[in-house]
Amino acid sequence: MPYLPSNQASESNLTNKQRALVDTLVAEDITIKDAALKAGYSSGGGGESGRATASKALRLPHVRAYFMEQVKEALAHDAAAARTLRHLNLDANSEYIRLHAANSILDRAGFTKPDHSVQIAAGEITVNIDLSE
Repeated sequence: MPYLPSNQASESNLTNKQRALVDTLVAEDITIKDAALKAGYSSGGGGESGRATASKALRLPHVRAYFMEQVKEALAHDAAAARTLRHLNLDANSEYIRLHAANSILDRAGFTKPDHSVQIAAGEITVNIDLSE
């Protein structure tokens, strides 16, 4: 998708469904088909007709421009949140705050603490003891 300058991203040309589609795609980790259903596109054919219509809408220049603006804004917020965590990790006065910031950073990097929970498998156990000789 080529980037279009924001002056070409005339939001007033967006329909409510197009805006909802883009907002849903940017905010949630879902497919175009699911985003189309949430945005109110047709659910006929198991949602496939809505997906096709949404895909066509996403190719329109003004919808693409709005999509790019929303992605750019979302990435800016994520970067600001990462900077805040880094600042808290390095400069917070409280050890508690530094610990939680470090845990958040590690968690987002994919380093989570191991799961030490006890897991019990459901099933049936039969024990036969033969004492006859």
